[in-house]
Amino acid sequence: MNAIQAHIEATAALLRGVERLVVLTGAGISKESGLATFREPLTGIWARYDPVKLGTRRSFQRDPKLVWDFLAFLHAGIAGAEPNPGHYAIAELEALIPEVVVITQNIDNLHQKAGSTDVIELHGSFGRNKCFADCRGNPTYVSDEEALPGADGAPPRCPHCGAYIRPDVVLFEETLPPGLLGRAKWVSRASDVMLVVGTSGIVQPAASLPYWAVRAGAKLIDVNPGMDEIGPAADVFIQAPAGEALPLLVEMLRHEEM
Repeated sequence: MNAIQAHIEATAALLRGVERLVVLTGAGISKESGLATFREPLTGIWARYDPVKLGTRRSFQRDPKLVWDFLAFLHAGIAGAEPNPGHYAIAELEALIPEVVVITQNIDNLHQKAGSTDVIELHGSFGRNKCFADCRGNPTYVSDEEALPGADGAPPRCPHCGAYIRPDVVLFEETLPPGLLGRAKWVSRASDVMLVVGTSGIVQPAASLPYWAVRAGAKLIDVNPGMDEIGPAADVFIQAPAGEALPLLVEMLRHEEM
């Protein structure tokens, strides 16, 4: 038995009889679908583009068309991505455990595409647009049909107040939506087990959620090809890609049910 298989068996044992599982995912799982991460030193998006010029509220206010076009370019790259076996395995856990909540730092909608039904998108999603001014509450969503066309290639405008619309993603200098973060903390504390997948464990406040779970008594499992900040605190650390480890875990859990 190799180390990965042994750790998967240990994980299956921790999940046996569990009522509430929380899965926290980061950029690593989407990287397995061919998407670039934002923060990797050489290949990440912010290694190639200046976040101060293209990824802040102030940059949008200073040059709305430039930032809108850049975000549309990123969205086009994400829109063609498909879930990988790791995403599908997480969705399949819903058939094996009574309550599964996914908390993701990703903005690509791949968990929903794979079939996960309860996903907390901490950093928002490129699948929605909202009013830049959030004129009718935070967030004020604006559908493509509702949006007013912008002049001379400028971003579309909100039909309610005339402000520009923008993707519903968290930009630099912005805080996470308090309702989403509050629910993420609550489900983390209420979990029996937290499964962390493909995250470095350094981006706050998401990086604190595993410790909220552990302090409340949850077991902690970490899946990552390389060591991260969460691994030393985990009850089980599976050093493997999600697309390799998680389908094996689901297969083992299904076999136990037979």
